[in-house]
Amino acid sequence: MPLPIVAIVGRPNVGKSTLFNRIINERVAIVEDRPGVTRDRNYARASWMGHQFSIIDTGGITWEDSTIDEEIRAQAEIAIEEADVIVMLADASQGVTSLDERIAHLLYRADKPVLLAVNKADNPEQRTDIYDFYSLGLGDPIPVSGSHGTGIGDLLDEVVKNFPADAEKTEEGVISFSVIGRPNVGKSSIVNRLLGEERVIVANEEGTTRDAIDTPFVKDGTKFRVVDTAGIRRRGKVYEKTEKYSVMRAMSAMERSDVAILVLDASTGIREQDKHVAGYAHEAGLGMIIAVNKWDLPKKDSSSGKDFEAVIREEFSYLDYAPIVFVSAKTGKNIDQLPKMVKEVYENKNQRIQSSVLNDLLLEASRLVPAPMVKGKRLRVYYMTQVKTNPPTFVVFCNDPELMHFSYQRFLINQLRENFDFTGTPIKILPRKRK
Repeated sequence: MPLPIVAIVGRPNVGKSTLFNRIINERVAIVEDRPGVTRDRNYARASWMGHQFSIIDTGGITWEDSTIDEEIRAQAEIAIEEADVIVMLADASQGVTSLDERIAHLLYRADKPVLLAVNKADNPEQRTDIYDFYSLGLGDPIPVSGSHGTGIGDLLDEVVKNFPADAEKTEEGVISFSVIGRPNVGKSSIVNRLLGEERVIVANEEGTTRDAIDTPFVKDGTKFRVVDTAGIRRRGKVYEKTEKYSVMRAMSAMERSDVAILVLDASTGIREQDKHVAGYAHEAGLGMIIAVNKWDLPKKDSSSGKDFEAVIREEFSYLDYAPIVFVSAKTGKNIDQLPKMVKEVYENKNQRIQSSVLNDLLLEASRLVPAPMVKGKRLRVYYMTQVKTNPPTFVVFCNDPELMHFSYQRFLINQLRENFDFTGTPIKILPRKRK
């Protein structure tokens, strides 16, 4: 199941982005003391008391007659449509406004759990003023302070109580993978070939697939779930309301996938949009496979495949771990390889290496390439242990983490790849000071 989604909505300048940053414990959303700073939705993952969820920060809702205000409102309405729980944020210092009342009426129609949080309730006097907000008809107002962090725990307690009963549950023994890429590269055609049926609408125009569609299937005794995501365009190129909605669905699909198949178009080559899509998946820590579709179209010679692969490696240098396969959804070329590759990447992503084996590797690596000197000090690496899988994450204990240059981390990652099969999965190295 996808993670539950929480949307923060409200009129401009009530502190939505400050609350968003407080909940995710990072400064992601831009905060400025004037309305209209947040225009698009911001997304992040958060957790509270063991519950994982996605959270959306929206722009301030108004009904002003301007293109920008209409766009901000449309974005907020998309978030309301997608959310499982909605937090309406108001401002204790300004009291109930006519715009608050109009937004409350909008949320009545959503037919979803709505929690009313009253921000800027920084002291006892301001907290006693929140009772006027009962007039909005959204239940008990919860006093919070995004700036100081007070009341956030009480709010999140109520948020997680309202999650769907089946939220965060996953089916055991099923490998989930998403088919991602910019519009019109043939993602739906690949899914149809995999499933052997016309499960997903295919049309020769951009944006046909609007939603992310989950389809289970079995291949060679292994259970899979494939998600055909709507094509992703980078933010500056996404205008249509339904298209922005599809981007959100695609991001959600990637979050609940173990592996992503990045589809490129052999007939048009690599575009900037491809790099943005790949970046989303890489940052999410997904296992990766690069599928070059429409390989039946371009004219080729004996070196065409190697030349195209060299271009991919140059343009996607951070995906050097991802295997490349040339496919054709039209002819079926190499489509049958994809489930097997997904399974292998999934297994690589979830393998665990014993600490004793890792430290033998570390000792040999140190003999091959001694730890470097940085600012007159030499890095001393003591031991390594794997702390998690999915993706594989290793802690390296040393005398000073600041002495571990990224190039030495890359060297250790390469040693891990040479000695163990981590094809298709990113690897994380975390330097820590030995106590």
